[in-house]
Amino acid sequence: MGPVDPNSTAAFIPILMMVVVATGFAVGTIAASYYLGRRVNTAAKLMPYECGITPVGNARDRFHTRFYLVAMLFIVFDIETVFLYPWAVVFKQLALFGLLEMVVFIAILLAGFVYVWGKGALEWD
Repeated sequence: MGPVDPNSTAAFIPILMMVVVATGFAVGTIAASYYLGRRVNTAAKLMPYECGITPVGNARDRFHTRFYLVAMLFIVFDIETVFLYPWAVVFKQLALFGLLEMVVFIAILLAGFVYVWGKGALEWD
């Protein structure tokens, strides 16, 4: 049997088989756990789970806006690391131009960080 032409539909049969097997396994596992598993509802099981801490108070309490501000700042500075990784992979190809571009990028983020720090957004009272 010779090589398969990559443009033919026969080239996609292994991929289709993998998708069918993976989907069948996922559906089969969920169906088996649904039909074979025991379901005993106790008061402890029906309570909301909060990272191992027993929930106290009303779930509809308002959060301080600082919580959301810190969360957004975390995402912004986390995205910085997402851009640093591909840059580091092709650092030698970019040479001096790539280095200067990354210095500008980090300087802009650092200026934003200093501004946020000066405004007191990182203070948690």
